[in-house]
Amino acid sequence: MSVAFAALDADYQGKKERIDAAVARVLARGWFILGEEVAAFEAAFAGFLGVAHVVACANGTEAIALALLAAGAEPGDEVLLPANACVPVIAAVRLAGAQPRLCDVDPGTLTLDPASAARERTAATRFVLAVHLYGGVADVETLDGLTLIEDCAQSHGATFRGRSTGGFGRAAAFSFYPTKNLGAYGDGGAVATDDARVAERLRQLRQYGWSRRDHAEREGWNSRLDELQAAILSAKLPFLAAENERRRELAARYDAAFADLPLRLLATREGAVPVRHLYPVRTEQRDALRAHLAACGVETAVHYPTPLHLQPAYAFLGRVRGDFPVSEAACDTVLSLPLHPALSGDQAEAVIAAVRGFFGEQP
Repeated sequence: MSVAFAALDADYQGKKERIDAAVARVLARGWFILGEEVAAFEAAFAGFLGVAHVVACANGTEAIALALLAAGAEPGDEVLLPANACVPVIAAVRLAGAQPRLCDVDPGTLTLDPASAARERTAATRFVLAVHLYGGVADVETLDGLTLIEDCAQSHGATFRGRSTGGFGRAAAFSFYPTKNLGAYGDGGAVATDDARVAERLRQLRQYGWSRRDHAEREGWNSRLDELQAAILSAKLPFLAAENERRRELAARYDAAFADLPLRLLATREGAVPVRHLYPVRTEQRDALRAHLAACGVETAVHYPTPLHLQPAYAFLGRVRGDFPVSEAACDTVLSLPLHPALSGDQAEAVIAAVRGFFGEQP
């Protein structure tokens, strides 16, 4: 049995009637930028998250940059972030004109390690960027004195002690890249905040700094979510809670099936309810396991193969291998297995059988 890593075609087919109607509505109206659809989606997503304001933008990378700028980041301000994040996270910090300050991650959750962050913190550090990796929940409680910005690109609907990610920081960035738990059919992003002043700055920053048309109150750029993508996201939002639950069911099935294997599974922070955007396992035999799964027809992915401090573009940070050992070990060993709402029970069993077969075990 062939098992694809993602199933975006199945996602569309399952929501085709709603999505086609949404697209037709936008085309018939003839208004394509910052209109009724964007406003409606912003209000609906704010309600889903339980926050006061959502400001949509062009993509998740710019959402992080806009969140930092709207929260007051200035050139030279340091932003703490985990070394095992994907490149767009650090790219966003640079886009905002801030200085990345890397730290290591917790070996269980693979999210930011407060002890490492405390060691790396300097007098110039003003922000901490909590990346809710893989659909889990990062530590949002222990770094006092810093402005918290959340990266919720992989955690749409995850909660901590009953409160949704996106509601803990001064601002929180979301991506609606097509593979996300809530994905558009193109690029898209948003920033959530409970601070009305931050929301006002965000609306200016995403459109040239305008407070009204052709009047630039502050420097900004063009980072607008278009009406078509907003309408598609509104059509898909009502399905998100059920699809997150399906992801949790599949992940629990994997957890039980792999519990006795020599694999390291992702830990969940106490009090958190993850949304299992990805299902990573860790093994020193990653490459061999991946080749075996490919031969069995199971598609996999690596999130992420190179930590940020070892990326050539960020050599100027002056960090070397050995500086962040947990992040380095994770990047060397992590393998993501197929996990998405369209994955059938038979497909999940095929993945389980292939993984167990690699280790000489029967499912």
